Amino acid sequence: MSENEIPQVEAPVDEEPIVHPKAAPIESRFLYVDVSALRAKQLRRGARVRLDHDTLDQLPASKLIKPERVAMEEVKQNLVQWDLPDFKVVVDLR
Repeated sequence: MSENEIPQVEAPVDEEPIVHPKAAPIESRFLYVDVSALRAKQLRRGARVRLDHDTLDQLPASKLIKPERVAMEEVKQNLVQWDLPDFKVVVDLR
């Protein structure tokens, strides 16, 4: 193999589909936007889509053009795990 040649990795043929646990439903539209935006960023960087093939077939092609739309659908179906950071209250007693 020469220096310029990229090693090829073959995916296993009998690969089982990845099953993701369902996340807690999001009740805040602001949290929905934040989680969707972060997931869209992951998709743009190459993350795998978590929607199953049946769902992808049911959606119009125009909705699947952008990773933002795919991310929004994943969040709606509770396929994206999320959590809120612990907030610390800082009291300034000067």
